[in-house]
Amino acid sequence: MTGMARSMAGHSVQPDGVRAITRALPEEVPVALVFDGTTLAVMMASPADIADFAHGFALTEGIVTAPDQIERFEVAEHAAGIEARFWLRADRAEALAARRRFLAGPVGCGLCGIDSLEQALREVPPVAPGGPHFTRAEIAGAADALATHQPLHDRTRAAHAAGFLLPGQGLVAAREDVGRHNALDKLLGALWRAGQDPGAGAIVLTSRLSVELVQKSAVAGCAVLVAVSAPTVSALRLAEGAGITLAAFARGGGFDLFSHPHRINAGVPDVA
Repeated sequence: MTGMARSMAGHSVQPDGVRAITRALPEEVPVALVFDGTTLAVMMASPADIADFAHGFALTEGIVTAPDQIERFEVAEHAAGIEARFWLRADRAEALAARRRFLAGPVGCGLCGIDSLEQALREVPPVAPGGPHFTRAEIAGAADALATHQPLHDRTRAAHAAGFLLPGQGLVAAREDVGRHNALDKLLGALWRAGQDPGAGAIVLTSRLSVELVQKSAVAGCAVLVAVSAPTVSALRLAEGAGITLAAFARGGGFDLFSHPHRINAGVPDVA
């Protein structure tokens, strides 16, 4: 399969003239998520860490909840794209039918083809009331730390990233993708496959915080979300209801803290 980026020729048109250029642009390929021989979703994604992506998607979409529910997994590459193939334990058939949907659309579209409006704002389980505790400096520096783990973005300026921050240890894992939802699924899949509890740390994102990102984090049991951009109102309401600490605009040495601030030692009273 192709690499993560490719050099492409073009022309730069500027006030002082036109010149030939070569720029690195990110690759994206269709990735089919196939369960027991049936394609459940097709997502445009960066062609790396496909096993992490597939496992993260299966977890955050509620298709599986434990590793032993997956009997077999394989990745099959084709000229037209990639298949991530799961064979599930028999008792997961009912759960699979309940979440049936077909996703085929532009990069980062987390709701294309959804069966009903109710599913778009599906309820999520509340996270554990305890969870990790961070210093103010750890959250303020999280985005800068993630920036050092983004080789695809450095080369193309066209990729998102998701990282995992542990108290006292810093950023211990990161994944990139052209889609922000895909980057998060890849990260959660990597943590799940490694036996790392997402509830022990914070997820750090390079994008705005949308409903789908909060939903996926809640399903994975992560109690702290940090983003360099803003949350939507619906995402904030969902985070408040799920007991998730939400920090946004984390850049320039500071951040805005919106919900359940008790997990961050920032001097903000917990009024949630």
